[in-house]
Amino acid sequence: MNHGRGLSCLTAHSHPKSFRSTLLSTQKRKSAVILGAQWGDEGKGKIVDVLSEKFDIVARYAGGHNAGHTVIIHGKKIVLQLIPCGVLRPGCKGVIGNGVVLDPAAFLNEVKKLQDAGLPAHDPKAGQLFVSNRAQVILPYHRMIELAAETAPGRQTIGTTRRGIGPAYEDKVHRNGLRVVDLLNSSLLRTHINNACHEKNTIAHALFGTEPLDPKQMYEDYSRLAEQIAPFVTDTEYLLNKALDAGQNIMFEGAQGALLDIDHGTYPFVTSSSSTAGGAVTGTGVGPTRIDTVIGVTKAYVTRVGEGPFPTEISDATGELLRARGQEYGAVTGRPRRCGWLDIPLLRYSNAINGTEWLVVTKMDVMDECAEIPVCTGYKIDGKVTDIIPADIRGFESIVPVYTTLKGWMTSTEGITEYDKLPQLAKDYMDFVQDQSGAKIGVISTGPDRVQTINLPEFEALL
Repeated sequence: MNHGRGLSCLTAHSHPKSFRSTLLSTQKRKSAVILGAQWGDEGKGKIVDVLSEKFDIVARYAGGHNAGHTVIIHGKKIVLQLIPCGVLRPGCKGVIGNGVVLDPAAFLNEVKKLQDAGLPAHDPKAGQLFVSNRAQVILPYHRMIELAAETAPGRQTIGTTRRGIGPAYEDKVHRNGLRVVDLLNSSLLRTHINNACHEKNTIAHALFGTEPLDPKQMYEDYSRLAEQIAPFVTDTEYLLNKALDAGQNIMFEGAQGALLDIDHGTYPFVTSSSSTAGGAVTGTGVGPTRIDTVIGVTKAYVTRVGEGPFPTEISDATGELLRARGQEYGAVTGRPRRCGWLDIPLLRYSNAINGTEWLVVTKMDVMDECAEIPVCTGYKIDGKVTDIIPADIRGFESIVPVYTTLKGWMTSTEGITEYDKLPQLAKDYMDFVQDQSGAKIGVISTGPDRVQTINLPEFEALL
């Protein structure tokens, strides 16, 4: 049963591969950006972990400890917020790039998790984990200001994690932030904290009635943290470019999702950094001509956490079913995720702004019990049919999704590792997503564990 435009009307939106992508398909990739194609929580952690077996280095380029990546290895769950998932693979190095905002305490807590799990990345001498000396540092006053602003009467709530991410990026752009290299300079650190606390305490008290922070205690705390972080710190821009010169393979790990990008996302309900593929360049110091391909991760449906527009959100029992089956709760906050049907216009937009060549489709097995699967193939805005993404929130609020309904496969796909063993209706769904999105599907996830993955041969041959 079709609602709105039928299948025959959708071929006009297919995007044939360009000459460049055809040329690239014959070449091995030395570097790849992997990012979320939606609003985050697409299962990037698992996919980075799966694909990192093919890479020497995984470099995180944006965000902070507001972005959680969950990896399940043989039933054991590991949640990482700052450290790239690649460190879970022996011999794979992890790099936290200059585009990340670093909470030193959060970083060291994660390092301890790795230590408790018996992984070598906890030891700086192992040379497996590195932090950029140019990354910005999150300090207690960043958290104070964000918490006060989010809870202040009359303020628009955008659903932040209240971990100081936004204010830290604000200071970076204002050119009065503290970088990791500055954190290691005791004299500079003391002066910075004294000056910053005088300013932030005054502002926070005037605007929100917040009690002041003690600069002396802050300096003592962060001096100790600096000593512990120092062995991990290096010039990661040099490290990464040198690695590429030596023929090593690098994966650039995105955080959040493309639709949360500060420039290209659903503003103002976005994050504070560049989560699109462009952020990999500015967030690591590796030039754009050195990145070979972009891999977008999309769920077979859509979710988002927090506030903001969501045209295909499901508000009935089916949404609850997807949430329950998909365990749709934030890895960092535990907040329940809003669930909706796959949105093709949003996916095409994401693929366009990122230059996505390959798609990874996750959580296919979550939809095993859906008899019918509506897919949004276009929008009606003020009575006009379009697939152009509105730039403003009012435009999003005016969207009436146009759906095409596909038949569900109504049988378990959980744990299937070979494409040929998928039910035909599941293959039809994958073909539909590929035809309409403008990117080729290279990987399908059929469960949360590392081994519950289908790697398509053409994609696997390139890595």
